[in-house]
Amino acid sequence: MIGTYFIVFSGCGVVVVNVLYGGTVTFPGVCVTWGLIVMVMIYSTGHISGAHFNPAVTVTFAIFRRFPWYQVPLYIGAQFAGSLLASLTLRLMFKVTPEAFFGTTPADSPARALVAEIIISFLLMFVISRVATDNRAVIDEL
Repeated sequence: MIGTYFIVFSGCGVVVVNVLYGGTVTFPGVCVTWGLIVMVMIYSTGHISGAHFNPAVTVTFAIFRRFPWYQVPLYIGAQFAGSLLASLTLRLMFKVTPEAFFGTTPADSPARALVAEIIISFLLMFVISRVATDNRAVIDEL
């Protein structure tokens, strides 16, 4: 829950700051923030939760039998709670009008956007599952 909280808080927070304050962060800054917060959370909480900050990661690990299925609902519940609390924190911190929208909309049809999201998510889960579960990826300590 803590890892998901800080990822959503930092990642979405930097987008809000960028939009509300006239693009002061810039697109590369937003990208670096997302990457750094994921890295920091992996290093700081990965030993506790296995770095399960996203339900897709939890389900993927369960599919590859590296995580028990009976714990999947608890982890997904914690991830949901962390993201919800982070969103509520940002809502309290920033004065956002109802007309404001910080997300993106598909440039093409929603069906094509969904297919692209599935392919990109598959790629991410493929990389995570191969790096984290392949015994050949283990590096011996010095």
